[in-house]
Amino acid sequence: MIKYLLLLTATCILSAAEAQTLNKAADNAYIITRMVAKFHVQPRPVNKELSANLFDEVLRELDDDKVFFTQEDINRLQAYRSQLDDELLHRKTNFLQLLTDIYLLRLQQADTMIDNICKKPFNFTLNEKFTAAEDSSWPANSAGLRVKLYKSIKVAALTELLSIQDDTTGIHAVKKRKATDSLEVTVRHKIQSTFKRFIKKMLQTPGGLTGQIGNTYCSSLAVCYDPHTAFFPPTEKENFESHLGSKPLQFGFQLNEEDDGGVTIGNLKPGSPAFRSGQLNKGDKIQAIQWDGKDLIDVSDADLGELSGLLDASNHDKITLTVKKADGTSRQVSLRKEQAEDNNEEERVKSFILKGSSRSFGFISLPAFYTDWDDSQAGVSGCANDVAKEIIKLKREGISGIIIDLRYNGGGSVQEAVDMAGIFIDAGPVAQVKTREAKPYTLKDPNMGTIYDGPLLVLVNGYSASASEMLAGTLQDYNRAVIVGSPTYGKATAQIVLPMDTTITLDDDNQHKQADSYIKITTDKLYRVNGTTAQSTGVLPDVRLPDVLEANSHREASNNFVIPPSVIDANKYYKPYAPLPLAALRSIGATDADTTAYFIALKSYITQYKLLLQPRDIPLRWEDAVQERKRETAIMNAVPVPAFTAKPPFTIVNHSFAEQRLHASEELKEINEEQKLNLLKDAYVKVAYDLLMALAK
Repeated sequence: MIKYLLLLTATCILSAAEAQTLNKAADNAYIITRMVAKFHVQPRPVNKELSANLFDEVLRELDDDKVFFTQEDINRLQAYRSQLDDELLHRKTNFLQLLTDIYLLRLQQADTMIDNICKKPFNFTLNEKFTAAEDSSWPANSAGLRVKLYKSIKVAALTELLSIQDDTTGIHAVKKRKATDSLEVTVRHKIQSTFKRFIKKMLQTPGGLTGQIGNTYCSSLAVCYDPHTAFFPPTEKENFESHLGSKPLQFGFQLNEEDDGGVTIGNLKPGSPAFRSGQLNKGDKIQAIQWDGKDLIDVSDADLGELSGLLDASNHDKITLTVKKADGTSRQVSLRKEQAEDNNEEERVKSFILKGSSRSFGFISLPAFYTDWDDSQAGVSGCANDVAKEIIKLKREGISGIIIDLRYNGGGSVQEAVDMAGIFIDAGPVAQVKTREAKPYTLKDPNMGTIYDGPLLVLVNGYSASASEMLAGTLQDYNRAVIVGSPTYGKATAQIVLPMDTTITLDDDNQHKQADSYIKITTDKLYRVNGTTAQSTGVLPDVRLPDVLEANSHREASNNFVIPPSVIDANKYYKPYAPLPLAALRSIGATDADTTAYFIALKSYITQYKLLLQPRDIPLRWEDAVQERKRETAIMNAVPVPAFTAKPPFTIVNHSFAEQRLHASEELKEINEEQKLNLLKDAYVKVAYDLLMALAK
């Protein structure tokens, strides 16, 4: 009897704690609606439409693959699809409580089902398929849930086994199949652990399942206003406190953990080995690591803690990272750790010279728009100042034009983009900003004159975003540069991170204010000086080239709840330079795209890859899966490497200042030679060279 009473008391305490957690989530959700109404540049009302959007978004976040909830569960929850506005405004938890009860039950059931499914070997001789209809819908009931989990795990196991078979080229087919069969139990248990890892993560999260669902509820609500408004619970606050100090030896990149357990490259520290390599970008997924003289380690499904431990194994040996880029291609990058120095201004921006027989052009790669937020002398420690220094060095070498490479540059400091535009244009308006106020205000270049007024070309692609788009759009509006590549990402909004507190104002000093939770709110729309915006549409290049990102590119317009583009009046002080000879330049670009082997192969690859992305049934019989794998592999292997078989019409050399530094370090020489080789192989750099040759005449 005493044991029963103790158990009952413990259960009541747990229920009270869960209720308190859900009440906190309901309070936070209400505060989100109030703060958005107060600060968001384009708030939406809390009504039935928002209710339906929130309902769908919460379920998508909790069960995007539709392997936990059943249609029976959705039917029970469905009544709330039109009632969440009332829940929000009155801080109710009815929906959250029901959602938690159902989700907990299904996670526990799925955990048991996964163990039972993985107890015995899969029979790959059965003529089974995982249909597109099954993949895109919730199973009808618990029995259907087991079938879907079974097929999902079997697909994952088949994929893993076929990947292993791909790595055993040259082995006789019979021996290859036997080797694959012997690995089935290992693969099955690995897939089992992967599926169960997600369940364990949900059930054992620091705030418990109720805390996780409450955070998901608030995060889903925030994103219903626009893709960049976000709720940050206490456990995610550290994501905004990235202080890369000068104490340890480091590669110079942060790590971010993905939902699938993989780890991606986060922010790059300017001037660090990772930044100077020119080969890494935020979002690159780390697939493998290899210390010099050691075996390759597959870390494709390692978590953040595991990978951090592996990277801490040595401070002095060279490491080679295998990363998957945003476009699906793989790249190997060799790095050594270095002591980070706050005053290391040299080579935070790296430039080269494309030396031709008659003319030479400067090339400057900028992976991100960085700034020193704590520097009291604005503009001294940012990327605009560093680019200006490189331009001065290049001008002393007698260059006839400059290429600025903003491909994969996801943005950063808007002020740095304004300052950088001022390097190339005289004093005047650079961009326009629209808040909730009726009249927009202008971002200006206050400095008379330019640092460089010669021929200029900017390379962009679908991952050039935010500040990159502002710079490219400004230079395009002024007819100051030729924009070359593919349409940019399409983000022309600005956000501010605020503590969850409805009493604050934007005039307050909120940067260091402590709170339990934070919200990132879109407060501004960015417009070009001509009155148009890059929002959703991106900056359209003057000379368009095929891009591998077109095969499977995610841009702003792909997001739900994206703020639509609009037009305002052009700035009356905006006066463009004389038009550039774009028709002639487009003809040169088209000729290069139609005659270069890389671009010809790329166009074919894009067409085939788009077909591969279409929903289709997945065979679960071994022989059928092998044939499907061959078809997919043929398409994937068709992706061309952006390199030439023919020798380009230029060589890559360093300016004299860089040469002096290279003499002092064999390591710097090694990195420098690798960078020069990459430029020589880059098809887009060759097109840029051809265009500048015509522009500089």
